[in-house]
Amino acid sequence: MNTLKLWQRCASTLGGKWLFAKMLCFKAPYFSSISPQFVELRPEHCKVRINKRRAVLNHIGTVHAIAMCNMAELAGGTMTEVTVPATHRWIPKGMTVEYLKKASSDLVAIATPVKTNDWSEAGEYKVRVDVLDDMNDLVFQAIITMWVSAKKTVS
Repeated sequence: MNTLKLWQRCASTLGGKWLFAKMLCFKAPYFSSISPQFVELRPEHCKVRINKRRAVLNHIGTVHAIAMCNMAELAGGTMTEVTVPATHRWIPKGMTVEYLKKASSDLVAIATPVKTNDWSEAGEYKVRVDVLDDMNDLVFQAIITMWVSAKKTVS
């Protein structure tokens, strides 16, 4: 089952969003370190939430920069997964980040494409991820460059 269909099936049931996050973290265990909660997922859009809790804090009591990077990569990657055609594959190629304000609350990451992509040839696909605090202030921003190409066909 593809990721979008799995999300649609899970999101409509009690505890399904929690289960979806657990399944994704089982496949990519590093993401479990931030205990993500998926809020929305559709082509060209993903919204992920994390709670401010001890496991994601730095020495000054704010959400750690790397926890926000992890959150951005999860939101951006999941959005890319449900956006690119099933005939294609993708991999993160790079990420540029900006830390704009101390992250002193729970956070929400919103991933969207920078522009519409042409899937006819392999190339870079840029994803913007904005991370907002409880006051809806932008605390972190990332541009993730994904490399997208057609899957190899087996002859």
